[in-house]
Amino acid sequence: MSLITTPFGFASTAAEVAAGIDCRGQRMLITGASSGIGVETACALASTGAEVTLAVRDTAAGEKVAAELRASTGNAAILVSQLDLADRASIAHFVAQWQGPLHVLVNNAGVMASPEQYTNEGWESQFAVNHLGHFALSLGLQPALAAAGGARVVSVSSSAHMRSPVIFDDLHFAFRPYDPWLAYGQAKTANVLFAVEADARWAAQGIRVNALMPGAILTNLQRHVGGTMRVAPEIQKTVAQGAATSVLLAISPLLAEVGGRYFADCNEQPVVTRRSLQNPLLGVAGYALDRQNAQRLWDVSLELLGLA
Repeated sequence: MSLITTPFGFASTAAEVAAGIDCRGQRMLITGASSGIGVETACALASTGAEVTLAVRDTAAGEKVAAELRASTGNAAILVSQLDLADRASIAHFVAQWQGPLHVLVNNAGVMASPEQYTNEGWESQFAVNHLGHFALSLGLQPALAAAGGARVVSVSSSAHMRSPVIFDDLHFAFRPYDPWLAYGQAKTANVLFAVEADARWAAQGIRVNALMPGAILTNLQRHVGGTMRVAPEIQKTVAQGAATSVLLAISPLLAEVGGRYFADCNEQPVVTRRSLQNPLLGVAGYALDRQNAQRLWDVSLELLGLA
């Protein structure tokens, strides 16, 4: 299977990817859309004429962003809804109140390298928010996605998935000493595995799912690591560039009927056997695309959520 390439690349912006695409009549949802690449993704999607819902923890911050986007894009159909991915009740409420089809779901929200924390269920917080919260949300919205008659789910991962596979025997660091980067890496691997398995299960219903690495972008995501970047300046991106691959996977006709793959810099990434020293942001680890791992994670996630 050959790798998918596009005319876009490292320096492409979300606006450039969205240019000329008409999504009027479509409904789109972005988690974590009150800051960072979530805002830029929302802006690009709104520019296509779609109805865009910003799913955010802080609705005041979300309403401020929505007002700015309505003014800058001329699109009045930008909505705000409260969602806390660490709270199962919040996710259930969000799903219950959603009405009608959903054409695009961008699972963008996340936490990175946070201090050791656990949910009320005893789940490690990065795995709980980055993976389990989005898993529960996507599962709950699957009927709405199927009703769209051709929908896309975008799973925002990271090259940090190369820091750790999913450690099934100790998902929540009950035995391993907690390491914030290993926890983040495990959660980001889970984001890729979700895309692999969701696409395999849902493609027949017209739902295609892909994962991506947005790039090295300085946003609020770095708040737990001193607000600095750990990569060379020449491979860092602006927020507009960082949102480009999300937008590509969400709406580009170039990726119609494409699923279960991992992209960075707007192009599918090759499987690598070790992290590159020249550019550690590119490539994808084989364990993150492994179907057996993906199936196992799906089953474990169902069990944790009491849905098995």
